[in-house]
Amino acid sequence: MFAQKLSDWLMRRGVHYGWVVAGITFLTMLTMSAALGLPGAMMQPLGKEFGWTTEQISSALAVRFALFGLMGPFAAVLMEKYGLRAVICTGLALVGGGMALVTQATQLWHLFILWSLMLGLGTGMTALVLGAVVANRWFVARRGLVIGMLSASSATGQLAFLPFAAWMIEHWGWRSATVPVFVGSIALGVLALLFMRNRPQDLGLLPFGEVPALKPAAAAPAAAPMTFRTPFLVLKEFSTNKTFWVLFGTFFICGLSTNGLVQTHFISLCGDNGLSAVPAASVLAMMGAFDFVGTIMSGWLSDRYDNRKLLFWYYGLRGLSLFWLPHSQFTIYGLSLFAMFYGLDWIATVPPTVKLAGASFGPAKVGLAFGWIFAGHQLGAAVAAYGGGLARTMLLTYNPALYTAGAACLLAAVLVLLIRKPGAAAKASRPVATAAAADPA
Repeated sequence: MFAQKLSDWLMRRGVHYGWVVAGITFLTMLTMSAALGLPGAMMQPLGKEFGWTTEQISSALAVRFALFGLMGPFAAVLMEKYGLRAVICTGLALVGGGMALVTQATQLWHLFILWSLMLGLGTGMTALVLGAVVANRWFVARRGLVIGMLSASSATGQLAFLPFAAWMIEHWGWRSATVPVFVGSIALGVLALLFMRNRPQDLGLLPFGEVPALKPAAAAPAAAPMTFRTPFLVLKEFSTNKTFWVLFGTFFICGLSTNGLVQTHFISLCGDNGLSAVPAASVLAMMGAFDFVGTIMSGWLSDRYDNRKLLFWYYGLRGLSLFWLPHSQFTIYGLSLFAMFYGLDWIATVPPTVKLAGASFGPAKVGLAFGWIFAGHQLGAAVAAYGGGLARTMLLTYNPALYTAGAACLLAAVLVLLIRKPGAAAKASRPVATAAAADPA
């Protein structure tokens, strides 16, 4: 009722309701990503209070990243079966509950239940797959821009909230930093309950930018309903597709070189080099600001230029910036230079990757295709989250992890050039399996 009234009011003023849906999605992904980034600021306080090593805490965060990513393909199924509103509200409840309960944690296994399980599943239900689904369902025009905006919210939430969280931890203890995420989850759950809708047709609308047909088209045959077998059938179908594996592999490297390594370990890395938590978190926030601009610009560029060449430059520049970081001397000048180059393409890789997936696999499969590709991203993040902590514990330095991630980015820059041009890739793709033909996006 509220959504229909707001939609009618906006349409009289020439505003499509898709922008409301995109706005709620933006805020949801922002809050979820803030919840994902927050544990990185808590590693040292938790270690001091409970005597846990960096490797032990990192293991819980690694499992969280893995669950976060592996939920991607099944999140597309949940959105199809139960709708965007139900999935968003459930995800927010899991994350808000996990953040509230972790304040009572006293054992390491508590972190595995609250951060690995609840936080991993909750954020996985509302991750970048949600952005891809919303952009493909609600927008025809400006789709690349919308994907860029929603992707930017994901990285910005992870980074921009950290200075405030670090300040709260420094003055009031680590438990206080969970309050904004908990309150935000409740507020956004109410907002989604009132105004989120599944498809434009629910409000009698066409997707933004779609031109009404002059005469009704013939009704398409009903698609088979999606089940939880569908993601596995689609994965089997893609298992012989070179483009899919290149996108999966490069996105694995993307997660390894961003969320898993820098987001998780940057504050601890700076602490090893004499920089306290608040200034270190401020550098992360600076990255978030540059990323917000860079990712939206990437969405704009992805509508106009060869997405393979964009990814080549993004991964290449990221790799060079990671090689630079150990030699920055961790001064404000050195870290600012790193934050600028690294931040501009933190998640700028997402819009070209989504566009390549959509062009290669078609609109009926892009949700599930990107779900599996995103799973690769988070598996890479899990490897780096644990591997970075292991390197720090065993070698007392993060440098081997930084150099490894930098080299992997240079490899990804070369790999993306193996992707065939989207037109040719789409022609070469095999027919979709019947069970996977339902539109997940």
